[in-house]
Amino acid sequence: GPGGGLPQVRRAEAYEALRDRSDAHLAANGTRPTLFLASIGTASAHTARTTFAANLFQAGGIATVPAESVDPAAFAEAFRASGATVACLCSSDALYAEHAAPVAEALKAAGAQRVLLAGRLAEVPDGVDEFIFSGGDAVAVLTSLLDQIGAAR
Repeated sequence: GPGGGLPQVRRAEAYEALRDRSDAHLAANGTRPTLFLASIGTASAHTARTTFAANLFQAGGIATVPAESVDPAAFAEAFRASGATVACLCSSDALYAEHAAPVAEALKAAGAQRVLLAGRLAEVPDGVDEFIFSGGDAVAVLTSLLDQIGAAR
């Protein structure tokens, strides 16, 4: 409709501002703001959402450290080694039903301040703080993640 170009310009500026914060964090700390991606199950189960999540975080200047498993303890160990303070679960709805809560709770126990889940389920699994999904407010999620990670505004 009329003025249809305006929101895109604003969106591009929003992402640019997020990446500027990431650049400043890199300059100050030697690393980009980092998020741990917990890909649950095999590639066929998690690749679509792992790719979606990695692209979303990258758009906001957030680097991702991926790990693939179904074992909560393995994810906890990989999370601790990653240096990240936030995490995102990526898998299929079927595998989330069985694994999302134990993996999220293991990540929280390992020090994750916030655990996201790529997708939208009928109920929020224990340990999961919020969903990220296509059509969601990516800029708001990325802004709050950078705040949480400690990237200066």
